[in-house]
Amino acid sequence: MANRRSSKSNYIVQGSILAAASILVRIIGMLYRIPVNNIIGDVGMDYYSGAFEIYNIILLISSYSLPLAVSKLVAARVKLNQYRNAMRLFRGAMMFALAAGAVGALFTFFCADFLASEVVHTPQSSPALKVLAAAVFILAIMGVIRGYFQGLGTMMPTAVSQIIEQIVNAIVSIAAAGWLFRYGLELDQEAGILQGTTAASYGAAGSTLGTSAGALAGLLFLIAVMLLYNRVLQRRIKKDQTRRLLSYSSLMKTLLLTILPVILSTAIYNVNGIIDQGVFKYLMLDVLKEDPLTVSQQWGAFTGKYKLLTNVPIAVASALSASTIPALTAARISGSTREMQRKTDGAIRMVMMVCIPSAVGLMALGSPIVELLFHEGVELSGKLLLYGSVSVVFCGLSTLTNGILQGIDQMRLPVIHAAVALVLHLVLLVVLVLTGDLGIYAVMASYVFFALIMCVLNGIAIRKHLRYRQELRRTFLVPILSSAIMGISSWLIYDFLNEILGNLITLCICLPFAVLVYGIFILVLQGVTEAELLSFPKGRTLARILKKVHLL
Repeated sequence: MANRRSSKSNYIVQGSILAAASILVRIIGMLYRIPVNNIIGDVGMDYYSGAFEIYNIILLISSYSLPLAVSKLVAARVKLNQYRNAMRLFRGAMMFALAAGAVGALFTFFCADFLASEVVHTPQSSPALKVLAAAVFILAIMGVIRGYFQGLGTMMPTAVSQIIEQIVNAIVSIAAAGWLFRYGLELDQEAGILQGTTAASYGAAGSTLGTSAGALAGLLFLIAVMLLYNRVLQRRIKKDQTRRLLSYSSLMKTLLLTILPVILSTAIYNVNGIIDQGVFKYLMLDVLKEDPLTVSQQWGAFTGKYKLLTNVPIAVASALSASTIPALTAARISGSTREMQRKTDGAIRMVMMVCIPSAVGLMALGSPIVELLFHEGVELSGKLLLYGSVSVVFCGLSTLTNGILQGIDQMRLPVIHAAVALVLHLVLLVVLVLTGDLGIYAVMASYVFFALIMCVLNGIAIRKHLRYRQELRRTFLVPILSSAIMGISSWLIYDFLNEILGNLITLCICLPFAVLVYGIFILVLQGVTEAELLSFPKGRTLARILKKVHLL
């Protein structure tokens, strides 16, 4: 019993390490894109986005699922103390990674011109995509090493390598984007152009150079850890009494059978962005004959500002979704439907308490925030946030409900729902672009519609399989009312103080004020109970303070 508790405690600690690293990596990733955006502009962000959408799909096919698959298979062998077979599995997976990574990298590099021109209709993305070819190969190797350490029960190498990778990525991206953008400007000037697309294209390539450089730094760290750990590993292998060693052919078969379902289940989510960009560019450029520079500026503002800022609160939903799956799985195995319902109810309420005020806050103060952070495309990005920030609520809820369905062993349903939503939102996108004269607002509307359809379909499935009835007042109505009061009061204060104090100081006043107002009304309207508050970090101290001021 003591060993089981120790193992469970270690599992929680290791999971917490990886979750904390993931959140830190997300924060760094969001922060460094602000100066990159200001260097290369909306046009450069359009070229950067085109390259990254293609790169993500190639990475998904070649090596995305390797860490999960390797960790799962190695852990099964380690649990049986079969360290020899675990090492054979590592070697077999590494051979697969070297082959898949090499094929993926060569395909990315030599087909970059075709993919950029024909798939996303952005030929200027080609240099950036060629730079990313190196990352495809490196990340395949790195995925196997990370998966091996995770299978051995330690998340620290993965966590530290992720942080190193992102820090190097941020530094190199900013420096290389600035240097290559200036170089591109010189080429434009030599050609007699004041500022053409060369500068933006080279700047985007400089930013993607950070991805490859960061991946290389993370890989070097993991290799160093592997060499240090080798002595311990060899001792374990010598003690291994396993007589039946698995053949490499059977290991490869097992690896492929583990990888393929993951690829199929995640492809539908990742393909959404590349299809949206390709369809939008085709309709705008080839059908409607719009100005290419204007279309690039619109897509750059959408991906580089609107999606960047709305993804911040959605990341919280992703983190909560990841933590919900194990809890729901444990409740399902124990056969407790009531416990699964309780976990689901608490998770949805928590996500809505974060996403609803975040959406309203971006509606109210999105334009000033964009004006503070970015140099161009402020008006368009501000309007996108004003009209489309509701995506935070739908994307956050759809992300969480995907995790809930996975936790109750309904793995296929989110994939089916995503496929249905993908088709419906593409129909809406085509109709709005061709008949509504909406431009990038059509993409924003279809993006929101995709997430809404996912929420509806996932909600129906959860209701059916969990016999779950959604509580409305505390989960939705109280956060909406509290957020509305927060949004209106914050906007009025900003409108009054901005002329006197300026944008920066006014935002520094309005943002904490908004958090305070929302917190007060959530408590006054009984959106949070004392028991729920006690489960928060430092909840007892917070509850004691709130009782003294008669808010609880």
